[in-house]
Amino acid sequence: MRSGSRQEADPASWPGSTLPVSSSSRSFFQMQVGFIGLGAMGSAMARNLAAAGYQVRAWNRSGGSIEGVQMVGSAAEAFDADAVMTMLSDDDAIRSVVLDRHLLAGGREGMVHVVASTISVAFARELVAAHQDAGRGYVSAPVLGRPDVATKGELNILAGGDPASIDKVRPILDVIGGRIWEMGSDAPTANAAKLACNMMITMAIEAMAEAVVLTEAHGLDRSGFFELILNTLFGSRAYQTYSANIAQKRYEPGFKAILGLKDLRLASEAAAGIGRDLPMLDAVHGRMRETVDAGYGNEDWSAMAKFTLDPDSRRGA
Repeated sequence: MRSGSRQEADPASWPGSTLPVSSSSRSFFQMQVGFIGLGAMGSAMARNLAAAGYQVRAWNRSGGSIEGVQMVGSAAEAFDADAVMTMLSDDDAIRSVVLDRHLLAGGREGMVHVVASTISVAFARELVAAHQDAGRGYVSAPVLGRPDVATKGELNILAGGDPASIDKVRPILDVIGGRIWEMGSDAPTANAAKLACNMMITMAIEAMAEAVVLTEAHGLDRSGFFELILNTLFGSRAYQTYSANIAQKRYEPGFKAILGLKDLRLASEAAAGIGRDLPMLDAVHGRMRETVDAGYGNEDWSAMAKFTLDPDSRRGA
């Protein structure tokens, strides 16, 4: 049985529970989980929570439905839960849906809000303060993984925040994730780590593109070069995934370039906030901006390799 299933949840450990601590109550306890944001990632996460036996109440700005998930008519209804997970696209979306509507004050007493989106470090700090003012728990839990990984429930979750709040939501994180990486009690640390990870992925994409420029010019096709590096120096998932895109010249979106540009902008802002110059970050940020400006924003972010491999791509799609 997965550690996130309701049978293993301790009723006494969840906010708002009035069930006595007994073997029978443990068997029938169901934690209510609110979910907001049902894009490709959010849909997979909500579906897995429902399949694990949780009562999932979801709201999505553009509507839709998911098997096993109760769709509600407002974001406020989703916040009437023991834990709420949001998987919205960016800072502005979370601000407009959650903060501007004052959902925290109206949320269930003892509720813990888990933000799984990739957001700025500065906004994460603002969220910490807002939740403290409202007397609600907060956990930053950005995830590593594409929609196929989310469907399998194998996301890597970077969890930061008050340890007690993390412990309360750990069972639901266990359902959607293959591993939880604790980033410490200061929630924004998890957001900084996620931005750093995404920054490094784009650096890997650019590194592979530049390496192919050299090797193809000297007679080695890119598939042969990638076979070499994947079986010697660089066998990580990022290199495996994006070398295949580059080798096949196929860039169907797993993670869109427009979102990659947003994350690199956030990383650049975080670097500026600590007064540091990161030249490799500047380079990939500029390359991703070229990718989006040329009309490739809805392709996979590995499409940025086109601009190194084929200078003519800079003329636009």
